[in-house]
Amino acid sequence: MEFTGGGRLEVRLTHADVGKRVSVRYVTDTGAPGERFTDAVGVLTSWDAGVLLITRRTGEGVRIAESSLVAGKVVPAAPARRRGPAASFEELARVTARAWQPVESEPLGEWTLRAAGGFTRRANSLLPLGGPGLPLDDALARVREWYAVRDLPAYIQTATGAEGTQELLGAELERRGWRSEVAAEVRIGGLAPVGDLDADVSAVRLSRSLDGSWLRRYNRSGVPGPHVLSVLSSGPSVWFASVAGTGDIPAAIGRCVVDGRWAGFMAVEVDPAHRRQGLATAVMAALARRALDEGASAAWLQVEADNGGARAMYEAMGFAVHHHYHHYRAAEE
Repeated sequence: MEFTGGGRLEVRLTHADVGKRVSVRYVTDTGAPGERFTDAVGVLTSWDAGVLLITRRTGEGVRIAESSLVAGKVVPAAPARRRGPAASFEELARVTARAWQPVESEPLGEWTLRAAGGFTRRANSLLPLGGPGLPLDDALARVREWYAVRDLPAYIQTATGAEGTQELLGAELERRGWRSEVAAEVRIGGLAPVGDLDADVSAVRLSRSLDGSWLRRYNRSGVPGPHVLSVLSSGPSVWFASVAGTGDIPAAIGRCVVDGRWAGFMAVEVDPAHRRQGLATAVMAALARRALDEGASAAWLQVEADNGGARAMYEAMGFAVHHHYHHYRAAEE
């Protein structure tokens, strides 16, 4: 915090700092006895009617009465990484989008409308990189119309927690009644340590193509129609991994998309009856070794914020949080 010459804390923020990363200290009535102050760090996403809205790295919004501020200042942008490869938000956003492509897409200015018959929010949400080329309310009306024609809910995928992410857009969506339904982490790490994991990969089969048994293990596909196959097969260089199980359903599966220096890991699933046997690690290691053979050096994956088991596993493999993403759904009209 900033101090004045007399050693007093000072608020060094103005309305012109909206959109910048800030650190504030404020008075709270919710702390333990004797703990009157608390801190918040994040992007100042609005300052209206005497209330500041600060969006934390995770996407959580903190509303603070202006009258309760004790100190505040603008701080440098959050570092892009704690360890592992350096990466900008835009680079990662485009790489992750290429690894999970929709069946159809259409530009809206620099934004991209995406649809795939409702299979996953990622493939059926607008990706807002850049600007829409329209006033925001007009752009949002166009988004609603586009998805309504396809009998799909209107979703917008936003990100928080890194330089260049979309905290301001998220705040504007919430102001207009859009609600965040899912939050997830985008994690990155070095690829070689994943390939070097102590795992028995001899039982892992790698294939360029999907088969029925792989789909029967994948718990998100439902009845796999052409749109499901299209999304799962999309990407620059796609590999599918499986470990034989009982009958014709694999004990474990995984998917990896190699794209230049990046290898993205998705759909890593293990039969509950075969968990804690190292199968997920074996699948990851086998896919990583194949990606290394293709020249990749960096790895990424996405994991939902409430999946504590998967987050702990990926943390142990060396994956660190780069940013968070959120899917906002339009309010019913």
